[in-house]
Amino acid sequence: MARAIRTITDFKAKLQGGAARPNLFEVSIPSFPSSVTGWDDETFNFLCKAAALPASNVAQIEVPFRGRILKVAGDRTFDVWTVTVINDEDFKLRTAFEQWMNQISKLDNATGATNPGSYMVDAYVHQLGRGATKFSTSNTSDTTNNPLRTYRFYDIFPTNVSQIDLSYDTSDTIEEYTVDFQVQWWQAEGNDQTGTAIV
Repeated sequence: MARAIRTITDFKAKLQGGAARPNLFEVSIPSFPSSVTGWDDETFNFLCKAAALPASNVAQIEVPFRGRILKVAGDRTFDVWTVTVINDEDFKLRTAFEQWMNQISKLDNATGATNPGSYMVDAYVHQLGRGATKFSTSNTSDTTNNPLRTYRFYDIFPTNVSQIDLSYDTSDTIEEYTVDFQVQWWQAEGNDQTGTAIV
């Protein structure tokens, strides 16, 4: 059977949502370990410049058989989750991350928390949509950014707060740094605001 010719009109019909945009997102860490002071999740919502939706990984196990390799499913693994944060002059967020890591392993004597529940928290990354726009006769619009998908990262903790490079040669830029988190597991939730797991 001959395959129909695909046209730009067919493509447009399939792209009803306008496609998800990588610059429409929000990251949230609503609660921090109790020993960390000064955490402000609303500020973090604005100053978290970059993040990632998680990869889904299942390792393979190779079983040799008579000169051939049979590949069977192995264990699931979870990648390190990295966020990029803009550094404000009050160093509020960076200080909180440094305190968090110091709780895990102290700088001066290498002691630290022994109960994982005391330093692990959950985080969320929301992929936002462009929203429903209603144009009025006054040429104004009412736009909302509804979450298309929410990923919840369970029991994360930081293992690296990156350095911030300083240089006389650097101008017309803003300081930023990355934070690497270890992730126990993640769950994708639907866009109906009910938190229903979809994966």
